[in-house]
Amino acid sequence: MLKVTVLWFAAVMAGCASMGGGDAAQKRSDIIKMKNETLSQLYSEKPDTRAQLKSAVGYAVFSNANVNLLLVSAGTGYGVVHANKTGNFTYMNMAEGGVGLGLGVKDYRLVLVFHTQKALDTFIEHGWTFGGNADAAAKASEKGASVQGELYYGDMSVYTMTKSGLALQATIKGTKFWPDSELN
Repeated sequence: MLKVTVLWFAAVMAGCASMGGGDAAQKRSDIIKMKNETLSQLYSEKPDTRAQLKSAVGYAVFSNANVNLLLVSAGTGYGVVHANKTGNFTYMNMAEGGVGLGLGVKDYRLVLVFHTQKALDTFIEHGWTFGGNADAAAKASEKGASVQGELYYGDMSVYTMTKSGLALQATIKGTKFWPDSELN
């Protein structure tokens, strides 16, 4: 029963985090626009991150939609990794699933900062993360509030920012990131 519920949530979430229609060039353009808007928000809320991203090996920005219903959490999203040294972009997808207590739906942004080349390469090539998550959000447009966090995983810093949603959750989840074969 749990597997069926997770698969159902994954199918529902596939539509929620869609980057929309259009050809590959339009999708890449939309992702870069999302990246720029997210970084502007991050720099506004945490001005010191501008220097951190500039001096890093690279960074990634993702848009994610997440649903949590009692014991199951699922989400999908998309984004881009930027290698500062070369200026190259790698367009990626993401999916997450977890278990824990929670209820709600939220749209959030994720910024990952890679402090070493190994961390950047490992992320693009393998892309798995596993960890816990606890948050609260009640936000629509610019109204409302959310508890947002930042984490440090050795050679990587992670920032999250809620765009909109109503959620209260504490979950253990895994997230898979992988290159988008259509956009790269």
